[in-house]
Amino acid sequence: MEEKIKEAIEKVRPYLQRDGGDIKFVAYTPEKVVQVQLQGACHGCPHAQMTIKQGVERILREEIPEIEAVEAV
Repeated sequence: MEEKIKEAIEKVRPYLQRDGGDIKFVAYTPEKVVQVQLQGACHGCPHAQMTIKQGVERILREEIPEIEAVEAV
């Protein structure tokens, strides 16, 4: 499962890097939650939560329907 998640994150990464940010996979919990860490310009950005929910989570759930949520840690 982690490998599938990492592959899906690679599809998101260029969009974040374009704005000076990045994303790192942290963990996949038993509750089916993907934990990620935003880096660079995305870390601490006021729009970070929106990026996680409307961008990263949407794309990951399209790729891997078993995922319940994505959260920044």
